[in-house]
Amino acid sequence: MSDFRMERVGRLIQEKIGSFIVEGKIKDPRVDAFLSVTKVEVSRDLGYADVYISSYKTDAGLKKGVAGLQSAAGFIQSQLNLHMHIRQIPKLRFHEDTGIKNGFDMIKKIEGLSGESREE
Repeated sequence: MSDFRMERVGRLIQEKIGSFIVEGKIKDPRVDAFLSVTKVEVSRDLGYADVYISSYKTDAGLKKGVAGLQSAAGFIQSQLNLHMHIRQIPKLRFHEDTGIKNGFDMIKKIEGLSGESREE
């Protein structure tokens, strides 16, 4: 399968899962609107899709959210099947991505350093 098609399928899965989270279609209490889908990597045979989830909440909150999404993976796949027009919906595997939280931490450190230099 072409790389372009895999990227398109990945972007569509990312968009749909993100909208399911924001709209509250996933009823698991561990999943909340503070989670965001940062990246989706689809295997060449469309057998699997690795979905990376990020949040600026605590690491424990992110772990719970990812566990909730993994628990609801079957429901999410069935919803994707209704909204996407492809022959095979990949099996979803959810992973933690600490990129957003790391970015916020870096900004706080930079602001702390710039505040110290102003005091001097």
